[in-house]
Amino acid sequence: MSKLLMVLALLASACSAQTRDTVVDLSRQFEGLQGAFVLFDLQKQQYTRHNPIQCAERFPPASTFKIPNSLIGLETGVIRDQHFVIPWDSVRRPVAEWNRDHDLQSAIRVSAVWYYQELARRVGYEKMSRWVDTLGYGNRDISGGVERFWLGSSLLISANEQVEFLKRLQRNDLPFSQRSMQIVKEILILEKNESYILRGKTGFSTEVNGLVAGWFVGYLERGSNVYFFATNITGPEEEGDRIFRRRKEICLSILRELGLL
Repeated sequence: MSKLLMVLALLASACSAQTRDTVVDLSRQFEGLQGAFVLFDLQKQQYTRHNPIQCAERFPPASTFKIPNSLIGLETGVIRDQHFVIPWDSVRRPVAEWNRDHDLQSAIRVSAVWYYQELARRVGYEKMSRWVDTLGYGNRDISGGVERFWLGSSLLISANEQVEFLKRLQRNDLPFSQRSMQIVKEILILEKNESYILRGKTGFSTEVNGLVAGWFVGYLERGSNVYFFATNITGPEEEGDRIFRRRKEICLSILRELGLL
């Protein structure tokens, strides 16, 4: 099957249970970059998409996989709670905030890759493979190795699939304990005020074909409604710095344009 046909098939599958589906042009928000955006309005049961073909295309999840990785670590007992500390291995890495001891809560906040690599090692390849398969997460392929499979390697997921996964997390419909899901929901909170609660996670990956992919995924609770979103932005490696810096802000700007923030 050609790549285009595969993408169209994935899109058709994601849309099959929809009640409403709207396509919008948000090109100006992406500042000349190639991007995709999908939003699901829970009350209206409505999807809104920019660039629906790319919304269905799979990319490495990069640090957005810290969401299921946290759940798996908690459920297997590898980590007890959000305060579980893994000592820094004293290897200096390019992000200064990574170079210290971290617990689950601080590690997800600064996106400390080494913490989650150690978590995955402790879970082990076989258990991790079973969990990723049970979750139906993206293409379910962790053959790239227990320390690397989500980092520009074998595991791939689409923006549509990110939203479906987050919907299951929000409604406690994943095969984890209520405790594990509640802990992860708490550590994903980025902003909380009288008007809304915003949860989210960024991701950034260099692909084998020389493209980079930036992510921001999450969900926004406003009153009795919930809005689930996923943005990914792709481009050549020379655009990597701009994609890294702007992935989250572009998504937040779209949410503001839609009147949600």
